[in-house]
Amino acid sequence: MQKRPHPIDSTEITRRAADLVSSATNRYRITVQVANRAKRCRYEDFDNGDENPTKPVLRAIIEMSDELNQPQIIADR
Repeated sequence: MQKRPHPIDSTEITRRAADLVSSATNRYRITVQVANRAKRCRYEDFDNGDENPTKPVLRAIIEMSDELNQPQIIADR
């Protein structure tokens, strides 16, 4: 079993998820968006053969909360 190179702080993930839910107008919709992003991340990792140590759901929460807090990330793409 591989160990994660950077441990993920569960309180940080909880805070980020709470920020996402509180900023959304519809909790169900943001939950579905996180699930869809996680599914896409999972398939991208599978297609590329990469073995990312971070679970897809956690990665989706981190990415989406970064986009929420730092809108310049979206503008750069």
